[in-house]
Amino acid sequence: MKLLVDSSSSLLLSLLLAQLSLFTSAHPVNHRRLQELDKLTNQTRNLMKVTNDLLKEHFSDLEHLEHHRFKSLPVMNHRASDVHSLELKPTLSLLHHDLTMFEKHFLWLNNASRRHHHPALPKLTEMMSLIKALNTTLQRQMGRVDAPKLTLVTPSLPPQLHNQFEVLQSSHELLQQFERFCSWAHRALISLRHNPR
Repeated sequence: MKLLVDSSSSLLLSLLLAQLSLFTSAHPVNHRRLQELDKLTNQTRNLMKVTNDLLKEHFSDLEHLEHHRFKSLPVMNHRASDVHSLELKPTLSLLHHDLTMFEKHFLWLNNASRRHHHPALPKLTEMMSLIKALNTTLQRQMGRVDAPKLTLVTPSLPPQLHNQFEVLQSSHELLQQFERFCSWAHRALISLRHNPR
């Protein structure tokens, strides 16, 4: 009888130690993932602020204009309720895809702004470096969780801009769309941070 009690105690102790080992080995991974999601959230919030500042400082008088110059921008048709059902891998893949598409459009705009000496150029250049940093963090996190990269298409960009007003119109449209993207990305990352799937 004593042998039976000793062996069952020993078995119980072994099981507890095995579970503890699993818990402690999984904990650093989850902690690192949460840190990365925090970093992504902060970078996105910072990018949203820079975008908002750019719109207020340089394009506030263009609010009434409707533009449809960019045909290949990511479509932001997410509903508020979609945020609560997001999964980590597909969301990171989509964020990376859409951010890369915006980056290609902003590179085109940056070159056009240089040609026409647009006053928002320094802030636009700062924004582009923030986009690159966010994209790098996204790629690192995607690699850690094995999130697939989505296929990128070549963006359909407008023809060459001929004057500063066309640069203003294009900048305004692109920044407005990007502000929507940043807002959705920020909410999505907060949701992933609190409900990792």
